[in-house]
Amino acid sequence: MEKKLKEIVGQVLGVPPETLSGNSSPDNVDGWDSIKSMNIILALEEEFGVEFNDEEISTMLNFGLIHLTLEEALKRAG
Repeated sequence: MEKKLKEIVGQVLGVPPETLSGNSSPDNVDGWDSIKSMNIILALEEEFGVEFNDEEISTMLNFGLIHLTLEEALKRAG
């Protein structure tokens, strides 16, 4: 799943997926703004068939936290 996640986030941000790490965030990835954050969330919801609530979205501050939140959403979705 992490490979697919990196592909999606990389595609939205316009960066090579292999450059993303757990610490990748709007602070250190050029062009990662609030609009791209929402596009990442929408792309993940569509790709993985999950829905994030407002609380989850507010915690998705870097790649590592996005990965963790996605894992929790997938467990919840069953």
